[in-house]
Amino acid sequence: MKKQNNMKCIGFTCGDAIGFPMEFNQSQKFINYKPFSQGSHYTDDTVMTIANMQWLIDGDLTHEALVRQMAHFGNKYPLAGYGQHFYLWLQGENGYRPYNSFGNGSGMRVSPIGWYFDNEEDVLKYAKVSAEVTHSHPEGIKGAQAIAMSIFLARTGHPKDYIKQYVEEHFGYDLNRTVEQIRPNYTFYVDCQRSVPESIICFLEAGSTLEAIQNAISLGGDTDTMACMAGAIAEAFYGDADDLFAETIRQIDGEYPDEFVEIIQKFNENLDEKNGGTISW
Repeated sequence: MKKQNNMKCIGFTCGDAIGFPMEFNQSQKFINYKPFSQGSHYTDDTVMTIANMQWLIDGDLTHEALVRQMAHFGNKYPLAGYGQHFYLWLQGENGYRPYNSFGNGSGMRVSPIGWYFDNEEDVLKYAKVSAEVTHSHPEGIKGAQAIAMSIFLARTGHPKDYIKQYVEEHFGYDLNRTVEQIRPNYTFYVDCQRSVPESIICFLEAGSTLEAIQNAISLGGDTDTMACMAGAIAEAFYGDADDLFAETIRQIDGEYPDEFVEIIQKFNENLDEKNGGTISW
């Protein structure tokens, strides 16, 4: 049963933290993984999503402003587990130019876009902006747009069949597979092409945000990022992540920055102001 969150756009960080320990445990695939059983922490997925949130809050929706926010937060939290190419980008060694990546980093950070904008055109436009400051390859942009649109459709009341059909028709992803079919031969992939559609499938098969996160972990791939993406879509659909978010912060035990919570709260306030308190599922 759907339930309305007090907080919105929080599923990403729950999935990130819950999936984090399993990224380094590829020897087995955990079905119905028990959250927080092996230690949790936020990663670059959360840091860069927070940077995108702050970009939207500030309202200067240019490439340059987003680069400033991502560079600021990335360098403020330098031990969050960035990939090699992105880490070099953070150092400004290439003048903060995009590096044609098609990695799933574009999909992991885009969830606020799906919440913030109220029409398909703007969601696609700003998901592209969010991606292309680093992930300028067409597959990197497509991955970000697919996640953002899945969130937008989920939180605006569209059924799963419609979301599945939309993603297949607009992005060409094969969603006609099950988690059980994918799991046996799936391994660690960080490209959008082999992790974004699988993350969406993890949402489509789930009955809650936690189940979507568990599905992603069970594949045994890039578990923090895939759980981040699947959890973000599922939370937009089910609106059931308040308790999970609170427990995520509690389990990280003082290491989840207060600044992140404050930005998420401010983002929620902005959503309410933009929509007169009418954001719903």
